[in-house]
Amino acid sequence: MASSEPSVPPLAGLVAAMPFAASLGVELHEAGADRVTGSLPWSPRACTVGGVLHGGALMALADSVGAVCAFFNLPPGAGTSTVESKTNFLRPVTGGRVHATARPLHVGGTLVVVQTELRDDADRLVGHTTQTQIVRGGGRSGEATETA
Repeated sequence: MASSEPSVPPLAGLVAAMPFAASLGVELHEAGADRVTGSLPWSPRACTVGGVLHGGALMALADSVGAVCAFFNLPPGAGTSTVESKTNFLRPVTGGRVHATARPLHVGGTLVVVQTELRDDADRLVGHTTQTQIVRGGGRSGEATETA
C-alpha cells in the first residue's frame, strides 16, 4: 500500500491499531514501503533481572515496526500477520531508548520478509530480527484473492 493513499492512518494511528505496542510505549517516527523507524523507552516495568530490558519487549518493538513495514508493502485491501520471527540479542539495554529500523528483505504475493535492527542510544546493535509476514486477502494484478 502506498503511503500516499488516504486510508493510511497517521503514525500514532498505526500504533493505536496495535494495543500491545501502544501499552509498551512503542513510537513510530517514520513509515514507508522502504523503511520504518520507531523506538521504545527503557522502563522498569519492561525489565527482567538487573534492570535489563526484557527480550520480549525488544521482540515486541521489532515485530510492531516490522509489521508496519510489511503493511506498507501490501497490495490494496490486504492484511498481514506474523507467521515467523527470529531475534538475536547482542547486548543488554539498561536505560535510554531502543531504536528500531525495519526494511523489507522480500516482498511477494504471499509473504513479506522484514529485517529489523535494534540499536541503543549509543547506536550499538543490541538485536537483529528477521520476521515473515503472510499476506492475507487483497490481490495484485493477475493474482487470486484469498478469502478469510
